[in-house]
Amino acid sequence: METQFYILLSLKTAKGFVDYGQYFFGNDRQAAEGLFAQLQGGADVKVNCLLHIDLMETVNDLPVKIKTICCTLDELGVNCKLIAREVFRIKNLEEMP
Repeated sequence: METQFYILLSLKTAKGFVDYGQYFFGNDRQAAEGLFAQLQGGADVKVNCLLHIDLMETVNDLPVKIKTICCTLDELGVNCKLIAREVFRIKNLEEMP
């Protein structure tokens, strides 16, 4: 089975963290890690952090968390724009002959 990489968005609720979005990168570890390194936020995840962004991979069809950052709502907006632009670029390059 091929390893797949994706970014998972989650937010804190009274009952814990809830996932609300995913961006898939396919099997390109370098592209996924390179993009994740550009995201705004801090690797120091604190108790009062309400928004998480996780770099995930699938191993034997099971999700594995590679890295996590905590971000503000403003940082999340910037990050989503960056992620969408990069996913668009990657997917269009894949389709070029």
